[in-house]
Amino acid sequence: MRAPLSSGPAAARALLAAALVFAGGVPVGATEAIAEPIRDWDFRVLLDGKPIGTHHFKVGTRGELREVVSEASFSVCFFGITAYRYRHRAAERWHGGCLSTLASDTDDDGKPSRVRLDWRGEAVAVSSASAASQPLQGCVMSFAYWNPAIRTQAQLLNAQTGQLESVCIQRLPAGSIDVHGRAVAANGFRITGPAHPIDVWYSAEGDWIGLDSMVGDGKALSYRLP
Repeated sequence: MRAPLSSGPAAARALLAAALVFAGGVPVGATEAIAEPIRDWDFRVLLDGKPIGTHHFKVGTRGELREVVSEASFSVCFFGITAYRYRHRAAERWHGGCLSTLASDTDDDGKPSRVRLDWRGEAVAVSSASAASQPLQGCVMSFAYWNPAIRTQAQLLNAQTGQLESVCIQRLPAGSIDVHGRAVAANGFRITGPAHPIDVWYSAEGDWIGLDSMVGDGKALSYRLP
């Protein structure tokens, strides 16, 4: 049985600090419609089994072009008082399996940040509040769990910080997770490299159906389809 949540804003911030790479995602505020067909993921976010918010993903595909929008909203409460609040919106455009533009805006408990990425010639330039612009050579991918191709990557771009993170991705033993209220056979892949490993789950057909990780104080963070 896991220990009860620590109290206070600092503890809440520590609980979710490792989860922020989960936000992945047409610049923010763009009016262009997402291409057809559209795939939607509408995850409930749980901390130690208790709901703390939602994370929505929408992916539109037209030929080699993909447009992705993701929106996350988390709140951690103690005794009816909101101790921590997190809001994030990211929008991405992909071409030929590579990220070509990214725009993300984040409010991390009152601390705003933004990341902008665009393709310039043969390199990708990233600008963010936490790091200077940098050239990123070759095909760049974000933590795009909806895209099975991330399993072959050695580096992934963090959509909140603008940093390119080294990762190792390994297959897990087959298991099952709850999907829409029933147990579903699942194939898992573990991403190590971020502060805490991230387990990503796919159905037998290859659809993304869940995510698990441990965050501060050994709390379990999970994404589940309601």
